[in-house]
Amino acid sequence: MAEKTEPMELTGQPHNQNSRLEWNRSPKWVRVMLHGEFIADSRQVMLLRESGHIPVYYFPEADVRTDLFEPSDHTTTCPYKGEASYWHVKVDEEIAENAVWSYPEPIEGASYLAGYMAFYWDKMDAWFEEDQQVYVHPRDPYTRIDTLRSSRRVKVVNDGVVLAESDRPTLVFETGLPSRYYLPRTDVRIDLLVPSDTITRCPYKGEARYYSVKTKSHTIEDLVWYYPYPTTEVAAIQDQLCFYQEQVDEFYVD
Repeated sequence: MAEKTEPMELTGQPHNQNSRLEWNRSPKWVRVMLHGEFIADSRQVMLLRESGHIPVYYFPEADVRTDLFEPSDHTTTCPYKGEASYWHVKVDEEIAENAVWSYPEPIEGASYLAGYMAFYWDKMDAWFEEDQQVYVHPRDPYTRIDTLRSSRRVKVVNDGVVLAESDRPTLVFETGLPSRYYLPRTDVRIDLLVPSDTITRCPYKGEARYYSVKTKSHTIEDLVWYYPYPTTEVAAIQDQLCFYQEQVDEFYVD
């Protein structure tokens, strides 16, 4: 039988003009995995947005495997939320220390935090929104990414060498970040690229691999990146190459 869902209130609830916090119900099914066990599994997860910080998922305590928790003496204090208590998570013989926190007695105006628990993202093995694995942090509903094919001419020059030149870039516009120009490999001097071991992950685009660039006088580490298997939202940039335009001598855009 399909689960019946009630209409959700998605408007923010800033509780203090100075704190810049917003507490919203997320419509997503969110799960957290550690050492092969789902530690949290909820369709009632909340998203806390705080100015200057990445978003954080908070889970109802009933949707968390608290039987795997061990109390910690560690505490922290937030002027906008109160004092946080922490727990270690133990699965078999593996322990993630101080991986979970909550506000048992939040300050006045933040009472909605009571009964909810949050996890350090990088102390867990995997996170899922619905059935798709998500990296780094929750996707912010106020962040937008547009990928647009273009006929602008892009030229990349460093150390007097033309590294790339293309009139068929794919432009990526991401909220709060510089515009990026992804170029077909056939328009890039592949012979100057040196594979790197560096890997980074983006919650919106997926897992990126890197190349360093070897010019006449020196090597620029991790100057170029690409997404071999990007998320469906940015599928247009698959396997295309992007340069850090701020790290080369000349970057021309028509």
